[in-house]
Amino acid sequence: MSTTQAPAQTPAVPEAPRAKRRGSAWDTALVTVLSFVTALVISAILIAISDQQTRSSFKYFGHYPGDTFRFAWSAIWHTYQALFYGAIFNPHTAGNGTLAGYLGPISETLTDATPLIAGGLAVGLAFRAGLFNIGGQGQIILGAIFAGFVGFHWHMPVVIHLIVAILAGVLGGALWGGLSGFLKAKTGAHEVITTIMLNYVAVNLLGYLLSVKGFQAPPYGQAISNPVDHNATLPLLLGGSLRVHLGLILSLAAAAFVWWLLRYSRLGFRLRAVGANPFAAKTAGMHVENSYVVVMLLSGALCGLAGVSQVLGTNPQITGDIDAGIGFDAITVALLGRANPVGTVFAGLLFGALHAGGPMMQQYAPIELVQVIQSLIVLFIAAPAVIRAIFRLKTSGASVGAELAKGWNG
Repeated sequence: MSTTQAPAQTPAVPEAPRAKRRGSAWDTALVTVLSFVTALVISAILIAISDQQTRSSFKYFGHYPGDTFRFAWSAIWHTYQALFYGAIFNPHTAGNGTLAGYLGPISETLTDATPLIAGGLAVGLAFRAGLFNIGGQGQIILGAIFAGFVGFHWHMPVVIHLIVAILAGVLGGALWGGLSGFLKAKTGAHEVITTIMLNYVAVNLLGYLLSVKGFQAPPYGQAISNPVDHNATLPLLLGGSLRVHLGLILSLAAAAFVWWLLRYSRLGFRLRAVGANPFAAKTAGMHVENSYVVVMLLSGALCGLAGVSQVLGTNPQITGDIDAGIGFDAITVALLGRANPVGTVFAGLLFGALHAGGPMMQQYAPIELVQVIQSLIVLFIAAPAVIRAIFRLKTSGASVGAELAKGWNG
């Protein structure tokens, strides 16, 4: 009698690695949130100390301790409330019933976040290839120069003019970033040194151009460029009363592209392999030097996109401070987002909110406190062991630098 054998079952794919990655992602998110909360708590203490009424109440704390706590709570509450009103929603302006009244604060947050997202993506992408792009300032300036020149010097139909200006800005940033990558690949020059030096070159180049007729706006008495033609400006997304523009969509599209590049493309795999271990990558047959050039071209292009959003969206005339410190803030955004495209978007939105709400905070606390909050967030993000010790988290973790060096695995 013949017997039939049951077909051999295919062994199941072990779930441990997937579960481990999922647990690691949640663990990283938890540490990030706790870092932010801890920074806010410490900043609240600084807000209370900087309040005049709270300091005055220290003199009679032994007799009326309630005054000290009441004044401190009032200062903290009103400062953070002002931050919320300036960055998210202000019920006082919403009462007028206009779109600007309802969406004005969130529009300012999105506007400020737009170049920060693009710049953070640039720094994070370079991190993944083992490079530290500290030249965002110069790359943003070159992107703004290229985009602005095309915007006010060339005259084309509306859609074509905008597309060409955007591409010119991206090209300008890519060339400036690619120059550092080329020097790294051909001469071994460290990218931190070359990008810093190129920042100075870009700043002085801009200063020169702002004194040249044809670039400088008439009557040639101020260091400001000609205004960009209306055909080349980024369209506003929510009407003329709100500043948020198409650059936000471009930055989000850039984040999606970087996410796809790192996760699914061969180039992304090569860049991550070079960033994790360039010697092993070279042994495996990868051209490490070419990877340095490519990643700096892409990183510079993303910074150029930040410059595009500045000159074609927010500031239609180029000035000496067109970069607005975005090149260095982008480093903070990339660190906070763990050099992950999705995390970088949220980090950019957070810092956009801090920038947008900062002016309103000045009614109750010094504007420097916004920078203190940002610095504390970065401090705790960069040292997760401190957060784990404070909250007694069991899972051990490395510093943010060590995590970035491992490469992005999803």
